[in-house]
Amino acid sequence: MTATDAFSAGQNTPDIPSRPEAVEMPALSIDGVSHSYGARQALIDVGFTVAPASFTALLGLNGAGKSTLFSLITRLFGIQRGHIGIFGHDVAHAPGEALRLLGVVFQPRTLDLDLSVTQNLLYHAALHGIARRDGRERSREVLARIGLADRAGSKVRDLSGGQMRRLEIARALLHRPRLLLLDEATVGLDVKARADILNHVRQLVTEQGISVLWATHLFDEIGSNDDLVVLHQGRVLAQDKVARVIADTGGGDINTAFMRLTGSTAQSGSPTS
Repeated sequence: MTATDAFSAGQNTPDIPSRPEAVEMPALSIDGVSHSYGARQALIDVGFTVAPASFTALLGLNGAGKSTLFSLITRLFGIQRGHIGIFGHDVAHAPGEALRLLGVVFQPRTLDLDLSVTQNLLYHAALHGIARRDGRERSREVLARIGLADRAGSKVRDLSGGQMRRLEIARALLHRPRLLLLDEATVGLDVKARADILNHVRQLVTEQGISVLWATHLFDEIGSNDDLVVLHQGRVLAQDKVARVIADTGGGDINTAFMRLTGSTAQSGSPTS
């Protein structure tokens, strides 16, 4: 079973109920979260929030703790210390309610290459308890939205890397989540494919009001109006609007601000593993 399958299998309700009372709650709240692998501390008292209908960039070098944090949010790992909430639902104590509101694109590819595009989506729909007829309708809907309607019958192995990533985003949207997590979603893609993926995700925020947490180590994926969380060696060093983080550090750009906060440099070119 893949990481995506394990995450999806814990969700049994096909539709997300409307919760108007939770509109003003943070889409995601991380409070005092720490996590260790034996003697090594991967996260140390991490805390930040993601606002509803916003794009938040989680910036950190490889090894900063981004993937560990995503594993805690999605309950692939148990929470050792601290609290995580999704629209007011505690991930540890009300995982069903929390995870129904969450869609995830993990860094490793988790598609079945020998199945068609639609078959991958229908399998995911079944894991969410979505009826087959409804799953087909939703599959057509998300494929049209992501620009892959003409590849519905294609085997996944025949898609380009950018198309595979778009399919994974479509799959994450199938159960109509309100919060979308993407962990280094553009790794291994060329410049145009990276830009296309990023632009599409930003459109989800502006057009559909989805909240996004975008984990990256690349400066050029961060916009001047984004919310920003800087994670370094397991600690949050800054959280604010990009312009405020730059101003507070006295840097002229995000590159300089990151260097002053961490004493190191991220990347602005093509992604690396």
